Amino acid sequence: MIRVALVDDQAIVRTGLARILSPDDGFEVVAECADGREAVEELPAVRPDVVLMDIRMPRLDGIAATEQLRAVPDPIPVLVLTTFGEDEVLWGAIESGAAGFVLKDSSAEELIAAVRAVAAGGAWFDPGVASRVLDRYRRVVAPATRDAARLDLLTEREHDVLRLMARGATNGEIAATLYLAEATVKTHVGSIFAKLGVRDRPAAIVFAYDHGVVTPGSSPQP
Repeated sequence: MIRVALVDDQAIVRTGLARILSPDDGFEVVAECADGREAVEELPAVRPDVVLMDIRMPRLDGIAATEQLRAVPDPIPVLVLTTFGEDEVLWGAIESGAAGFVLKDSSAEELIAAVRAVAAGGAWFDPGVASRVLDRYRRVVAPATRDAARLDLLTEREHDVLRLMARGATNGEIAATLYLAEATVKTHVGSIFAKLGVRDRPAAIVFAYDHGVVTPGSSPQP
């Protein structure tokens, strides 16, 4: 039996979900919570196999509750259930650590399949939002990942040069700090530009800040 917890502020919705996720189909509803706060307080002790989580609830919404349930030492899988298909809700659910996203107008068969998938350690995205997930990944997530991977191409010395460069040091100052010839620093700078795919010093500095190489107020020393 798959042990399920239902989190929704509407009792009639929880009743309907419990009827769909019945013992005949291999489910046991082990807990019902009327809001996110109640879920966060009670579910870690219940240890359900999957939590079916509404988004819009009083006291603590589903996104915040999901984030807290995913932060416990043994995270609980969460499947977000909502009537809202807006991008803001979708990405809030994903970023909070939810393993899936299903709309309330889904069929009983789709809901059962989604709960089974998440309980088994998989992920589930409602067909109505799957295309937006893929589009967002192609436009934002994948390019950002590829950009961050470029840092791995830098040598340890090039990382030192980039950190100093990002703190405003000139080639001469970098050379003095690292005990290098200025010509050697220029070679490192050129290599950094090529590996990061940037055209000039300002672009390299922006890249360094965007990817956490340095942070505002950090020490200029490597």
